[in-house]
Amino acid sequence: MNVRILHNDVQKFIEQHLNTDPVKLILKGSPFKDVTIQELADQIISKKKCQHKLPGWFNSVQIYYPKPLNIEQTSSEETAKYKAGLISGRNLIDLTGGFGVDDYAFAESFDEVIHCEINQTLSEIAAHNFKILGKENITCVNDDGLKHLQNSGKVYDWIYADPSRRDSLKNRVFLLKDSMPDIPDNLSFLFTKSNKILLKLSPVYDIKAALNELKYVKTIHVVAVKNEVKELLFILEKGFEAKAEIIAVNITNSRISHFSNRGFSDAETEFSDPLTYLYEPNAAIMKAGLFNEVSAQPNFYKLHQNSHLYTSDKLLDFPGRRFKILHTL
Repeated sequence: MNVRILHNDVQKFIEQHLNTDPVKLILKGSPFKDVTIQELADQIISKKKCQHKLPGWFNSVQIYYPKPLNIEQTSSEETAKYKAGLISGRNLIDLTGGFGVDDYAFAESFDEVIHCEINQTLSEIAAHNFKILGKENITCVNDDGLKHLQNSGKVYDWIYADPSRRDSLKNRVFLLKDSMPDIPDNLSFLFTKSNKILLKLSPVYDIKAALNELKYVKTIHVVAVKNEVKELLFILEKGFEAKAEIIAVNITNSRISHFSNRGFSDAETEFSDPLTYLYEPNAAIMKAGLFNEVSAQPNFYKLHQNSHLYTSDKLLDFPGRRFKILHTL
């Protein structure tokens, strides 16, 4: 972490060049002898990416940004706030802290948050930003989260982790056991340190496959923002043996819609030819696979077993897009 970047002259340069083509900027070279042009470019690109994803960071002064890839991989403020609304308690440990957006949100719901990050630079950046943003109840630990937990005598109300979908050779993986850290292999140990675990998984993970790899899964939240699935949240509770509830969430500017399989465990699909209105479920419902649950609602009918479109006589509230049918061909 190059603290020179935080000096006023460098910060002013970054602000003035937010809309400059990074390639042209790099060709010109750095005007500062102790800040490289690549460092300047990273700050500019990363800050620009935060304009809509992390407006709280973007609109704050003296924020230090990591490499652009870290911004791409981090939660948005919207999804971080949603996660923080699901859990609360005295203390939480984050095994994969990263840029720290989730922990910033968790700090509103917990008395103490431990941010573990194995990358020293990223750990320093997170610690600096938490201080700037006024979060005094977050402690940054530059260590592997699992190792820190193994060496700690503390027990936590919640454990949080966002496993990386890349192995030690930077290859993409598609099973939880191949991610870093390996949550399934360490699950028994984790439950000696907490009775409750929250996992954030990439939308590419198969929900059924993840259920087969894990145990004690109580709730699954499929979270979409403006109809684009951003993350899967698995809540695990020690000893929970019942069927997991699946909740499809779509966050928009005006509302947060929820649709779940609670009460529809034995839902049966009803079919119909096109009626007056046509419905298309939002992306979260599609990912969650709650197709039968949609048609189990009163006055909703599915067009066909292999077409996830629905119809009704009257215009009804629906978690997705609604159309009036003008002609049927």
